[in-house]
Amino acid sequence: MTTVTDDLLRTYRDSDAMGLGALVRRGEVTAAELLETALAVIERENPKLNAVIHRLDDMARAQVANGVPPAAPFAGVPFLLKELASMWQGAPLTNSCTWMRGLRAPADSEATRRIKAAGFVLVGKSNAPENGWAITTEPRLYGATRNPWRDDVTPGGSSGGSAAAVAAGFVPLAEASDGAGSIRVPASCCGVVGLKPSRGRVTLAPFGDYWYGGAYFLCVSRTVRDTAAYLDALAGALPGDPYTPPTPASPFLDLAARAPSRLRIGFTVTPPDGSSIDPAVAEGVRRTAQVLERLGHDVEEHDMALDAASAWRTYTRMTPVESAAMFDALAPLVGRPVTQADVEPVTWAIIERGRALSGVQHAMDVAALRVLSREIAADLQPYDVFLTPTLTQKPRPLGYWNMNETDLDRYNAKWTDAVFMFPFNISGQPAMSVPLHWSADGLPIGMQLVARYGEEGTLLALASVLEREMPWRDRRPPGYP
Repeated sequence: MTTVTDDLLRTYRDSDAMGLGALVRRGEVTAAELLETALAVIERENPKLNAVIHRLDDMARAQVANGVPPAAPFAGVPFLLKELASMWQGAPLTNSCTWMRGLRAPADSEATRRIKAAGFVLVGKSNAPENGWAITTEPRLYGATRNPWRDDVTPGGSSGGSAAAVAAGFVPLAEASDGAGSIRVPASCCGVVGLKPSRGRVTLAPFGDYWYGGAYFLCVSRTVRDTAAYLDALAGALPGDPYTPPTPASPFLDLAARAPSRLRIGFTVTPPDGSSIDPAVAEGVRRTAQVLERLGHDVEEHDMALDAASAWRTYTRMTPVESAAMFDALAPLVGRPVTQADVEPVTWAIIERGRALSGVQHAMDVAALRVLSREIAADLQPYDVFLTPTLTQKPRPLGYWNMNETDLDRYNAKWTDAVFMFPFNISGQPAMSVPLHWSADGLPIGMQLVARYGEEGTLLALASVLEREMPWRDRRPPGYP
């Protein structure tokens, strides 16, 4: 058995995923040493957070014993998969739902095959809200994940387990997914990096589509270069995929390392639904805009033209139909149809709403979202990058978003904190939360950078510059490695 020394713990804590992979490739540490270090950290720290809800120690040790790809960019790097939709053969697949408890993935998804080829070692699965429909992580099945910066506030959702685990040093990078902010929201709440890529950048195979391109998969990490390299590992459509963004001429990791030339940058501190913004959040946006102007970019204030309240109603009328269809599609795997007793009240309300809507109404909603996509992209087309807050408020107390709510409209109406999130799920544009600001009481406040469709390279390049100008890597939650 590998002995986890203080030096090994220090190396693990101080290295990002690319750094750890390089150490393995050079033979300075082994994949087994990294694995045992990750397991020791999770064993010691996870009881405080409840970020990892499935320990997969035996699977991980077997994976390492069988050998990781020695030349892979992330050779031997410990990794967490989010407990929502993604399939790693033999690992739990419950979507944090009691109805699916006990299910295991029958095969790998295409993204998982690419994750394995990149060298990652799966050490566990991270917590998520039931079916992902929350911007907190408090599922009835697994219990709440706490924020490592302060345990009475949310880590965000739906990728809250992944973001909390990365922030607390369990792993340097973990999977995340985003249907209305679920990569970017927890990245903001936990002070890590979260990129929602362009529509179609990462294939959903074996699934054909979900939410008409509104669902995206990537990661949360501590550094921009890790996010860029992970995107390189996962990017690429399969023949016949419904969305195919342009392929850049260079790897995203190379693009991230090139300081951008003079950019035209817009910014806003005005929520497009008329809701309020916390002064600390607005301060973070204006401070970031000032840094960008000092760096030589053309920066101007521009408020979005979108009627976000109306757009949100349309989006949240489309999504239940697809969600209800997903539960019906899973019934043969579970062995019986879902019932009201099997799911949380919000989930059941979503299923009932989806089943009640007519096909004509659904077609009209999809058409309306396509028009909104054009309008959002056209509004921001003059800008190379558009800067917004990730969330309009600081991280909320645990329990603020409650999936015991039976009124779906009332539940959805509470999502105003994330009003800058879902527009870019609709438009397909890449959007990235970067940890550039902290409140006076020590809570992370993410800033969102948005680019034109297919231009993740621009976001990564600008974020790399901001990482040097407004560094966050040495900021660590108190009491964690």
